[in-house]
Formats: sequence, C-alpha cells, structure tokens
Amino acid sequence: MITLAAALAGAVRALRAAGVPDPATDARALLAHASGIAPDRLTLHLHDPLDDSTATFLAALTARRAARVPVSHLVGARLFWGRRFAVTPDVLDPRPETETLVAEALGQPFTRMLDLGTGSGCILVSCLADQPLATGIGADISPAALRVAQANVDAFGFAHRAQLVPSDWFSDVQGQFDLIVSNPPYIAASEMASLAPEVRHEPDMALTPGGDGLDAYRVIARGAPAHLLPGGRLIVEIGPTQAKAVMALFAAEGLRECRAFRDLDGRDRVVVANNVPDPP
Repeated sequence: MITLAAALAGAVRALRAAGVPDPATDARALLAHASGIAPDRLTLHLHDPLDDSTATFLAALTARRAARVPVSHLVGARLFWGRRFAVTPDVLDPRPETETLVAEALGQPFTRMLDLGTGSGCILVSCLADQPLATGIGADISPAALRVAQANVDAFGFAHRAQLVPSDWFSDVQGQFDLIVSNPPYIAASEMASLAPEVRHEPDMALTPGGDGLDAYRVIARGAPAHLLPGGRLIVEIGPTQAKAVMALFAAEGLRECRAFRDLDGRDRVVVANNVPDPP
C-alpha cells in the first residue's frame, strides 16, 4: 500500500532534483490540493492510502511545479494578510512584501479608498476588512484581472463596499479619496531577464512598464493630487532601489511629507505621501 507520506517523499525528491526552492513546502501544498485535504490537516492523513486518481493528479502537479509553474497557479490560491485569495495567471501573485503597504494603509483610519491596478483585489479587500465603515474602488485595465478581483470581493463578502472599474490608472475613476494605494509594475526592462522562472509566469503588464520601471509612478504622481482629498494619503509599493526617485516624482507634483518604509527584510518597500493643503 502506498501512503500519502510516501507520495509526499517522492514529490519532494522530484522537486529537489528540478532545483525548486523549498521543495518540501511546495510538495506539501501540492499533495494537500491533490488529495482535497486542508493544508493544516495534511499531517493527520499522511498514513492514509494513496488512491489512483490522487496519485495521477499529484504527478501532474509535481511535473508542472518542476517546470517552475508557481504553486499558486497550480492550487489557484495564495495566502495574504491572513486570507486565502484566489489567483490565476492573469494577476500578480500576492507577496508578503506587499503586506508592508497594507500595514501602512491601516496605520490611519480612512473612509474611501482607491486601489490602482488592483489585480487580485488582495490589497483592497485586506484594507476594507480592517476598516468596516470604509468603501473602496479597485481599478484595473485588465478585464481578466477584474474578474479575479470580483471573485475575491464576492468570496469575502465585500460586494456592498467594494466597486471594481475598468480603468487605465485614473482615466475612468471618478471622485476623490482619503486613501489611494497601488502596487504598480515597477521592474525595469533591463531586469526582466534576471527574474526567477516562477515570476515569468505572471503577466508582464503587472511586472514592468518597460524602460526604467518608473512610468507607472509618473502617471500616478500626475493624477493623484486631483483625486486625493485634502490630507489624503498616497501609498505605493516600490522596488528596493526606487525610493528616492519615486519621492522626487511625488514631490514635483505638490505632494508633501514623502517618506519611505522598509519591509521585514530591511529593504525600502513603500513610499507614502500626503496631499497637504497649502496654508492660507
């Protein structure tokens, strides 16, 4: 009798041979998905027999992971800010670094937020979940991304507080907000070739604007002052070397109190700016 434990060991060996980082963690996630067992319950079932359909499914998942398809694309979900969000190859994979942005956004109360380039909607949902009286708009130019975001908004019960709109940054966004957030594409064109194989499975439009990687910040900087209420905050994720350039772009458009915050690895990860009204 082949057990789930034996299947897990085989998957770990296959992923390790393929050079996959952290093969044990990935193999456990794939086995849990293939067997329909909650990941936190898998250990309790490792001595269960492995049926043929699960074995076939696990083998297919393992082969795709060995080809460096991200685990999130194989299981259709990714944990972020304590919640399990649906993801597909049409959206950027939610990452722990982006939780730095959510933490800064929740550092002050807000009532109306805008998430530019919402992707999976993970930032929008995470922020609204901790501000029960707030409403928000998630804007994205990708119809496929908006479908994923809508699925997450609905799954977490935020359809009455979160509106999703097709928009090229601010182009079809109406109104003003006391919080604007964004995790825009910021990888320079010259850096794309050096990305991990898993990252290349994500949509290019969510990774890079081309050129020096700053084009999205230029658009956001130009549009933010007109869409921020007096005293409103703009918070964006950045690449680790971009803080100075992004703060300069924001300051040039009249945004004040620009400052950078680091992630848990000690790298610059978020830039915050305020729409401070001019003194009378």
